[in-house]
Amino acid sequence: MGTGVPAGLGLRERLGAELFSRVAGPEGRANRERIHGTPGPRWFGPDRPIRVLHGDASMFIGGLRALLLQSLHPLAMAAVAAHSGYQGDPWGRLQRTSTFLAVTTFGTADDAQEAVDRVRAIHERVRGTTDTGEPYRAADPHLLGWVHVAEVDSFLRAHQRYGAHPLDAAGCDAYIADAARVAQALGVDDPPRDRAELAARLAAYRPELRPTPQARSAARFVLFHPPLPLAARPPYAVLAANAVAGLPGWARAPLGLPHAPLIERTAVRASGHALTRLIRWVMVPPPGPR
Repeated sequence: MGTGVPAGLGLRERLGAELFSRVAGPEGRANRERIHGTPGPRWFGPDRPIRVLHGDASMFIGGLRALLLQSLHPLAMAAVAAHSGYQGDPWGRLQRTSTFLAVTTFGTADDAQEAVDRVRAIHERVRGTTDTGEPYRAADPHLLGWVHVAEVDSFLRAHQRYGAHPLDAAGCDAYIADAARVAQALGVDDPPRDRAELAARLAAYRPELRPTPQARSAARFVLFHPPLPLAARPPYAVLAANAVAGLPGWARAPLGLPHAPLIERTAVRASGHALTRLIRWVMVPPPGPR
């Protein structure tokens, strides 16, 4: 896959452009200008925690953790396996997800609502049955709720460990409340709005979680077989190791993922901090909204 990075850039600019191209896709520059440059009211003001967190390099680790955690719900995993094309077009899925997060976090209120409406229309068409005959529907508010809490928990935990400016207690609750606004727009019923509610909701879903062959296959693909050039595999391995290290034991064991506490607290965590600092260095901050 070509990145379309202009020639003649310095090392920092070239690395940043290549990373941005991978994550944002061929329309990334135009989308970025529209998201950050279009005047108008936003769902979230510049001082909101969701802007701090979603704009930080820790999201790379949090996003991988979220994918692994979400896979443990058999209905969510069946929908992803049958309809998302994550193995056939993993970069396209990443780019669509990152664009949605950027639009709803930083874009105008009108653009955010349009993005939500598009996703809801897609969800309405995604339905089927699992290999064991259980029906699923992507627009089911309960299933959307699992995807949401797994994502918010992962983003927040990664940020608190690797973020440039971790949030204080009030900021963590405010981030969860910010994310609840997007979740409710997507169709989640009564999403959690603080850490206590988030922990309770995660615990409530646990009896529904179980590993499936599809979940284990997805974990192997995401962690060990991503479609990357050789030069990108070592830094990706660091992201993957830190994503696994951030999972709770009850999620890690069913997926057959290793657990090495001493190594994770020392070498793995140190490598995660080093890599997220490098990502911040190479990525040029977006312009402020007009």
